[in-house]
Amino acid sequence: MNPTPDNLALEEADKEQRYVHSVYNQIATHFSDTRFKPWPVIKRFIAGLPAGSIGADVGCGNGKYLGLRTGDIFLMGTDRNESLVDICRQRQHECMVSDGLDLPYRDDAFDFAISIAVIHHFASQQRREMAVRELLRILRPGGRVLVFAWAMEQNGRRKFEQGVQDVLVPWVVPGSRQKDGSERVYQRYYHLFKEGELPALFQSVGGCVIDQVGYDRDNWYVVAVKEKNC
Repeated sequence: MNPTPDNLALEEADKEQRYVHSVYNQIATHFSDTRFKPWPVIKRFIAGLPAGSIGADVGCGNGKYLGLRTGDIFLMGTDRNESLVDICRQRQHECMVSDGLDLPYRDDAFDFAISIAVIHHFASQQRREMAVRELLRILRPGGRVLVFAWAMEQNGRRKFEQGVQDVLVPWVVPGSRQKDGSERVYQRYYHLFKEGELPALFQSVGGCVIDQVGYDRDNWYVVAVKEKNC
């Protein structure tokens, strides 16, 4: 089942509520069961942090990165999805429900932040800029943030219509996971990032220096450093 172009005539926040937040609340358990192996780039980023670092995982999902390194760093999770936060809490992670556009932290609070496969769910350029601005706001000057987002230039099994960046991607819950035994398909909104678009997003917000840009597992990623005069 292939993705389809997003032709939904909805306000951005309404689209995100209906085709991101509501969907993940319904598929949380099945989604979590498929998300258990940390990605290498993120493992290296977290492994390279100085002891004593305090960080935020914004859009932490089921918390697979919250327990990746314990004892000498502290990583606090937030997610917009109540069901995924419940899974994190069952795993004894520090986590709370929060909107990525309005994080419950003071300015300059963290040494580092990660936001993995989240920003592509914001349904406009303005809202994606707001998400980046909020990540930078909570970082101390000199703090580092790692962001992953789905790439338009994917090499995997998904087949996207050429030139279409805003899409609906199906998530299939098999009948074996449903009480009535019937398969259920949910549509999730994504904005696919073209090469160069993710670092350009950070540059449009300003207040940071791009340290790394890369491609991994059908995602573009950026490591940015908050400027010390911000």
